[in-house]
Amino acid sequence: MSDQQILLRLQHRYPGFSLDADLALPGRGVTVLFGHSGSGKTTLLRCVAGLERAAHAKLSVNGEVWQDDARQLFVPTWQRPIGVVFQEASLFPHLDVRGNLAYGIKRARVTDGAAALPNVAAQLGIDHLLDRATDRLSGGERQRVAIARALLTQPRLLLMDEPLSALDAARKQEILPYLERLHDELEIPMLYVTHQLEEAARLADHLVLLEQGRVIASAPLGEALARLDLPLARDHEAGVVIDAKVLGHDAVWHLTHLRFAGGDISVSQRALEIGRAVRVRILARDVSIALSGDLASSIQNRFACVVRDLAPADDPSQCLVGLVAAGVPLFARVTRRAADQLELAPGRAVWAQVKAVALLE
Repeated sequence: MSDQQILLRLQHRYPGFSLDADLALPGRGVTVLFGHSGSGKTTLLRCVAGLERAAHAKLSVNGEVWQDDARQLFVPTWQRPIGVVFQEASLFPHLDVRGNLAYGIKRARVTDGAAALPNVAAQLGIDHLLDRATDRLSGGERQRVAIARALLTQPRLLLMDEPLSALDAARKQEILPYLERLHDELEIPMLYVTHQLEEAARLADHLVLLEQGRVIASAPLGEALARLDLPLARDHEAGVVIDAKVLGHDAVWHLTHLRFAGGDISVSQRALEIGRAVRVRILARDVSIALSGDLASSIQNRFACVVRDLAPADDPSQCLVGLVAAGVPLFARVTRRAADQLELAPGRAVWAQVKAVALLE
């Protein structure tokens, strides 16, 4: 077993609530802890941080053991090489932005922490704010400063507890590109708590789904989102996220062409470099199913698929159809009557027609 993993086993009890988890998570990339309020995701994060001590737990991060009750080992929070960002930025009001970042540098375990400041500030787009007082920052700017301060501690694990929940929609869209940039550039793992599907879709490599203190799924993002047996599949915004590359641009029709393992996709033209890796989100409600690949249709995005499985939807008139396109899972929400008329069943070859595609960037 590789040391590049976060291994966590814990049992934590409260009056009326218990948290049980047994997880092996990637030692790099973004793992999203997802669930409704009260599912246990923040408690799990606090146990990883050492802010709460589970009665029975073992935790190791990329080979370094932080808790092992069998050996009576518990590393306190201040000795764990973590960076933490909460819902509120909690900046020091008597210090300007530079002073807040300097606090992070003081907590760094390396002596050249100050050398990292220009790069971190540039990564988060706050290099022009260093001399500004914190009370003159917008909500999105405050959170970016808080993230930069956490990174300047030179952590081996970054923990984020719903960092966008206190922001309005405009500020969320302002900060998400910076989080995506960190996703692409950080070498250290990140645990990210959210109850918003859009954040999970844009940031996660791995998804942990929690419900009433139990882990009901832990899998790579695409695999977890495509599982019809999970509550996520019944959400109005349910769908899959697939990895694609920019294939080219069509100046005549103002389209950008993308390619993934299952076929090609066209979206409204974007100024993206050819060959760039992108994420594409396809909602189940935007997928229809046909028995042939006839191009006489206004729906231009279509892929050859095989039916994987079927499951009932919350609406008794509808059903969910799991599909596989050259190994890539996706699914559609169709009426039960259509599924019956098309004689859909596992193993049947069909064509998926995608009416709308969201390019996540």
